[in-house]
Amino acid sequence: MKTLIVTGGTGGLGTTVVARLSRDYNCVLLGREDFAMDETLRAAITNAGTPYGLVHMAGGYEGGSVSETSPETWQNMLALNVTTAFRAIDATLAAMRRDHPGRIVAISSEATLTKFAGAAAYVVSKTALNTLIELTAAELAGTPITANALLPGTLDTSASRKVMPDARRVPLERVAETIEFLLSDAAASINGALIPLRP
Repeated sequence: MKTLIVTGGTGGLGTTVVARLSRDYNCVLLGREDFAMDETLRAAITNAGTPYGLVHMAGGYEGGSVSETSPETWQNMLALNVTTAFRAIDATLAAMRRDHPGRIVAISSEATLTKFAGAAAYVVSKTALNTLIELTAAELAGTPITANALLPGTLDTSASRKVMPDARRVPLERVAETIEFLLSDAAASINGALIPLRP
């Protein structure tokens, strides 16, 4: 059974994704403690064996317009949505075999396409994540490893139902199905894609 490194696997989306992927993959979940130091992160991944890939779902959301965003919120969004992804990708690639098929899938946001007002730090940080995935894909060109990102709209979680009861939402199972496809052999030619998932 192939090993997947998974971040954000205990959240509303993460539990649904892990439940589906665990049928075909050995999912190794990384927690906040694994990101304490780069050495700790690399050790956690190395101890899992040679990974087939990474499913990166860790991240966060804080609202606020450009003028309302504090320096702390700005730094926090960059750390949660970009730096964590960079560190996870870097450590996973270091443990993968470049001559074998492999997959990197990250969860970004449709907000990077619509760029709505009121969530400046979040939108900027997720847009940076998109660029990170595109650059990773470019650097992996010519290898059997791919890197792609999913850009879902509002997810159908209990939290989103409370905050936005009338919003149209993306079913969590649909996200899980798309991740499963991107991990498959059938998606071997898809690299550097930013894929919107809308309700």
